[in-house]
Amino acid sequence: MAIFLHYGDLPETVHFTGSVAVDTETMGLNLNRDRLCLVQLSAGDGDAHLVKIAPGDAAPNLVALMADPAVVKIFHFARFDVAMLKKNLGVDVAPVYCTKIASKLCRTNTDRHGLKDLCRDLLGVELSKEQQTSDWGAPEPSAEQQQYAANDVLHLHALKAKLDALLAREGRAELAAACHRFLATRAALDLAGWDEVDIFAH
Repeated sequence: MAIFLHYGDLPETVHFTGSVAVDTETMGLNLNRDRLCLVQLSAGDGDAHLVKIAPGDAAPNLVALMADPAVVKIFHFARFDVAMLKKNLGVDVAPVYCTKIASKLCRTNTDRHGLKDLCRDLLGVELSKEQQTSDWGAPEPSAEQQQYAANDVLHLHALKAKLDALLAREGRAELAAACHRFLATRAALDLAGWDEVDIFAH
C-alpha cells in the first residue's frame, strides 16, 4: 500500500476510471460551521491519494473528478461528504454510491452500519478509529492521520461488491439506486437548514 499526499488539488497526472472511493475529514460535523480539511481517494488498488484542502483552495481537478458522470463515487455516509464537498468546493457530486445506505437496506439483521462494523462483518478487517477526532485542520497531517484517512477509503470497493450481492439477493438493488440518486437533494436540504426535520413526516 502506498499513500500519496497532495496539497490544494489532485495532480493532473492522477486519473480514476469507473469508480473511486472517497471520504472527507473536517474540523467537525457541523456543515455550516466546520470546514473541509482533507479528501481521500482510492481506486480500490490498495493505494490512497490524500488531498489537503486549505481555506480558499478551489481544487479544480478534484472538482472535475467529483462531477464526472463516468466515475461512480463510493462513500460511507455520503450524505455528509456530498454536502461538505458542495459547501466547500461548490461541486455537485454524482453519481454516488453509499455503503451505509446499502448496508441499512440489505443488512436488516443488525443495527450496526458503521464503516468499522462493515469492514469487520463483511471483510474480516479491523479498523482503528483512534484518529477520528484529531485536529484535521493542522497544516501537516501526521503519519497516524494519513494512515487513518487512507484506511477509510481502501476497503470501500470491496464493501460495495459485498453489499451489491446482498442487495441483489434481497431484491433491493433498485431501491438503493433510487436512494443514491436522491442524495444530492438530501445534501441540499441539509445545507438549507432541513437537516433535523423529516419533511416526509405527517
